Amino acid sequence: MRTLFSRPNLAFLHDIAMAAISFVLSLFLRLGDGIAFYPQDQLVLALAVFIVVSAVVFRAMRMYRGIWRYASLNDLFNIAKSASLVVLVFTVLLFTVTRLDDLPRSLPIINWFVLIALLGGPRFLYRLFKDRRLDFKLDRDAHLRVPILLVGDGDNAELFIRDVARGTSNYRIVGIVSETEGRVGRDIHGVEILGTIDQVPEVIETLSRRGDGPQRIVVSSEHMPGSSVSSLLDTAESLGMSLARLPSLSDFRSNLEDGITVKPIEVEDLLGRPQKPMDRTKLKSLIDGRRVLVTGAGGSIGSELVRQIAALGPAHMSLVDSSEYNLFTIDRELGKDYPELSRSALIGDVRNQGRVENILSSEKPNLVFHAAALKHVPLVEANVFEGLATNVQGTVNMANAARKEGVSTFVQISTDKAVNPTSIMGVAKRIAEIYCQALDKNSSDGNKIRFVTVRFGNVLGSTGSVVELFRDQLREGGPITVTHPDMVRYFMTIRESVELVLQASALGTIDEEKTGKILVLDMGEPVRILDLAKQMIRLAGFTPDEDIKIEFIGPRPGEKLFEELLHSGEKLEPTAQEGIFQASPRISDLQTAIKNIEALNEACKKSDLGGALAVIKEMVPEYAPPGESAATRPAVAK
Repeated sequence: MRTLFSRPNLAFLHDIAMAAISFVLSLFLRLGDGIAFYPQDQLVLALAVFIVVSAVVFRAMRMYRGIWRYASLNDLFNIAKSASLVVLVFTVLLFTVTRLDDLPRSLPIINWFVLIALLGGPRFLYRLFKDRRLDFKLDRDAHLRVPILLVGDGDNAELFIRDVARGTSNYRIVGIVSETEGRVGRDIHGVEILGTIDQVPEVIETLSRRGDGPQRIVVSSEHMPGSSVSSLLDTAESLGMSLARLPSLSDFRSNLEDGITVKPIEVEDLLGRPQKPMDRTKLKSLIDGRRVLVTGAGGSIGSELVRQIAALGPAHMSLVDSSEYNLFTIDRELGKDYPELSRSALIGDVRNQGRVENILSSEKPNLVFHAAALKHVPLVEANVFEGLATNVQGTVNMANAARKEGVSTFVQISTDKAVNPTSIMGVAKRIAEIYCQALDKNSSDGNKIRFVTVRFGNVLGSTGSVVELFRDQLREGGPITVTHPDMVRYFMTIRESVELVLQASALGTIDEEKTGKILVLDMGEPVRILDLAKQMIRLAGFTPDEDIKIEFIGPRPGEKLFEELLHSGEKLEPTAQEGIFQASPRISDLQTAIKNIEALNEACKKSDLGGALAVIKEMVPEYAPPGESAATRPAVAK
């Protein structure tokens, strides 16, 4: 029974019905109302012969090996051959029996056209429907698809465009660039060829003006010369984009496993915009030939700082971290990639004042990048005194030692969680900002050290980030847990955030007018965490809420629905560097800041939570702890 109603058999029955309809319809088109006077016995006989001939020919021509979902020109040719053979055999048979005396001589020609239309039409309409090329269904997640510029206009490009057009891809193609000028101005399945490879920057600028700027450049050609690919890579990096290549159809995988397999997810695809390009000339002048120390050198931000600084030619690098394994890993990587670079790998906790002073005294850095911190909001919320000791007292220790040893620039890496903080992690980073700002403004002792504070938001792909959590949950088959459907965050990639930290450092070092100000990185538009979860599911090759479920678990202690990059009292001003702004927050008197931090340190040593919170409220009156409404925050003088 199941075989009888198989898809090939149903398609065969469909074609027989279409053949019968085509014969009657052709006769009607030829005779019009005169068909009512046509001898019924002759009509039935001719129709029966036509149906039998059609059935035999359709089976003989093997028309049911193809799949309607992928109907193509080959299927159309097969239909045309089958219709031609049906009409020819039918005409010969009827001529032998009746000499065609009772049928219009033009009927076979009309029937040939009608039969092809009735056989081919449903097949191609079905394909159009399955491909969603006519927008039968509104794609609510279209904004989650990554916009890309396709390089190459060959067969691979055409196949990729067709796949994207079916609506199952995670990408949307906003344009094509060709390897030759001859095809510019034409299109492939409605996607316009906008220029040649050497015109990529102009094409991207044009698309951006339309509001369709690509986020990634994808090479579709398998045989593009290496020099062209290298040039494209340089262009992509200069525009803050990533370069990718379509996989070859001849690439095979072995040892396929059953169950859910998570595809590699590029964090650049989650950003929703191109990355900010950097000015390497300014960075080179900041780093070249100087001694540089990085705290938290084995962490996500610290290790990327180390990589990018190493590429700029420092005289010596000092890597400081409290984690032996993290320090070993980044030191080994640095030794492999830059074997000639002078370096030190130093285990040390920034909370240990004596160790910090000893390191800076022996290493004598010109530049210090302070990335060491406890950053996970719920963990710091559960370990208040550890968070305050590391993020506040650790910064104080590093800053004081840097002043003592005559460091020229101290870069404090801060976070958007320091703005109107609702967590201990955020308030600790705000106090660290306050201390560094006060030191930067204080020049009574003639110390020329610059304290540059750089503030940015969440980093995609950093250790313990939401991306890492979602990856693990995807690997386990779900569900994906989202705290709240309305929660939004500012995001940057690790590479982008570090590049802009270096840019901001160079800017803050050379500009005396920025004394005491905070440099804020342009994070673009905030991203909904729910949208991020859906996009990661799609990029892993699954369908949200079908293959992988999304569950809402509620905000964790200390978390806000909306992060802010500026306090209401901070005035945002542009700088000479694109992607970097400066804020002018309130600045505490240095002696007052020192007194309050000493009191906070004493409270932490005694595990006196009430005393610590009292100092926090004095220093950061806008702090609203968990359970306290933001509306109850005291007004802060601007």
